[in-house]
Amino acid sequence: MIITIASDHGGYQYKENIDNYLRAQGHEVINLGCYSEQSVDYPDFADMVCDLVESTTADLGILVCGTGIGMSMAANRRSKIRAGLCKDVETAKLTRQHNNANVLCLGARVTDKQSIEPIVQAFISTDFEGGRHEKRLKKF
Repeated sequence: MIITIASDHGGYQYKENIDNYLRAQGHEVINLGCYSEQSVDYPDFADMVCDLVESTTADLGILVCGTGIGMSMAANRRSKIRAGLCKDVETAKLTRQHNNANVLCLGARVTDKQSIEPIVQAFISTDFEGGRHEKRLKKF
């Protein structure tokens, strides 16, 4: 699977950990930055990830900022993006099953470090259920 990831300065360390985790599993990771804890503007990084997901260069995207809220707001401005802000494994599974989310948003300041890998794994390994959910997505 090709997964593109990015963060702002608040999510930098979590993003780097996610990058290493995904590569260790054999996924191709496109890490678009940021590359340090120096202050940057999160919408720029959300746009880069969304560009690759929309063009199908990447199968899924992952965005990390301090709370995940800013990244999810920036990503969801895009018509082909369905970004889900997830704080646990259950919401990560459900956003894929019911909403066919293609971008996972995470908050580094509000999500326990030990929870990140299980959340990421749930997101990337869960399929969209279709069915009754499909008609709802068409209303987007």
